[in-house]
Amino acid sequence: MELLILFGTFVVLLLIGTPVAFCLGVASFATVFYIGMPPLIVFQRLTSGVSSFALMAIPFFIYAGDLMVRGGIADRLVRLAGSIVGHLRGGLGQVNIAASTLFGGISGSAVADASAIGGLMIPQMKERGYDVDYAVNITVTSAVIALLIPPSHNMIIYSISAGGTISIADLFTAGIVPGLMLAAALMIAAWFVAKKRGYPTEPFPGLTMILRLAVTAIPGILLIAIIFGGVRSGVFTASESSCIAIVYALFVTVLVYRSMSWADFTAATLGAVRTTAMVLLVIGAAAAFGWLLAYLRVPAGMIAFMKTISENPIVILLLLNLILLFLGTFMDMSPLIVITTPIFLPVVTAYGMDPVHFGAVLVLNLGIGLCTPPVGSVLFVGCAVAKIPIWQAVRTIWPFYFASVLVLLLVTYIPALSLWLPSLFH
Repeated sequence: MELLILFGTFVVLLLIGTPVAFCLGVASFATVFYIGMPPLIVFQRLTSGVSSFALMAIPFFIYAGDLMVRGGIADRLVRLAGSIVGHLRGGLGQVNIAASTLFGGISGSAVADASAIGGLMIPQMKERGYDVDYAVNITVTSAVIALLIPPSHNMIIYSISAGGTISIADLFTAGIVPGLMLAAALMIAAWFVAKKRGYPTEPFPGLTMILRLAVTAIPGILLIAIIFGGVRSGVFTASESSCIAIVYALFVTVLVYRSMSWADFTAATLGAVRTTAMVLLVIGAAAAFGWLLAYLRVPAGMIAFMKTISENPIVILLLLNLILLFLGTFMDMSPLIVITTPIFLPVVTAYGMDPVHFGAVLVLNLGIGLCTPPVGSVLFVGCAVAKIPIWQAVRTIWPFYFASVLVLLLVTYIPALSLWLPSLFH
């Protein structure tokens, strides 16, 4: 009965349009009242859920990403990507994916990626004769790459949700190969769609122009090396690297590029504060919800249930992927990581799956959900930028879904794709 109240309250509130953080909080309160526990325990779990030192990295990485967006970094990365891959079939679509990959290594956020790159690329693609649904589909699916490559905020949340026992440096490293694989798969899908629709290519600018654009983009690209190299080498933690990222972002945008105005700085600061408040409230409420799941022995029950279905790890992992893909279609990523990690991590480890490997699979699964209706926040951002209804984009997005799911299956069933690179540093 306790689980019925917990999940029933949550689902009903979600269906009537209540914000996710309040759905989680009210469901937790209702369950605590039914059990007879003091309601203060919900507040205690909420505050403890956001009291982790490692969580400090998230607001600072969000801030650094906002500074980079408003400081002109995204524009330079788009021009560099255009010079390298623009001559391929569906030129601007390929540029969109390559730019998302580069910018994802700076922002670490799919929404920021879709907003920044989409704001630059979608209008250009429309002007050059590309169908707007093609532009949106590429923008939203390629934004998922930012969730896998460093500095991914969601990898940090996963580490904390797992009890802080999983190395953030290993998680950052584990996402690189899957992220590059996703970029390659999306570029292939974009090529096939572009060929079918007869989209043009862009003229090849020559190696001299590529070198010149690379030089102008180097200060922004260096941030990727600073964040990943510093965390991976142990010179500083993820939280410390996020602070260094802000200092470096200000240095590049104010002193090197001289593109950061006071209005841009103010807007970036306020935007980061609003985003941080929203994310941390959701994480705190999800922590209380997740504690109740553990208290009610849901993980143990899930392991027992899975074993009644099959003892075959291949079947279990396929079932978990289907569950996670389904959950990702109607709930945002951060609370889902906090809720599902304590439930499914014991299940996969019981079947011999490495926790770092599961982190890459979990983030990719839920990232695909961000591009899927009815609650796909990245899909909403892309459609808002392009000013088109959701259905117009969704009806032609299937080639990019197919490419994403194919990469997901490869990453799920070939552990070396996510574990090989971290193993080189041990």
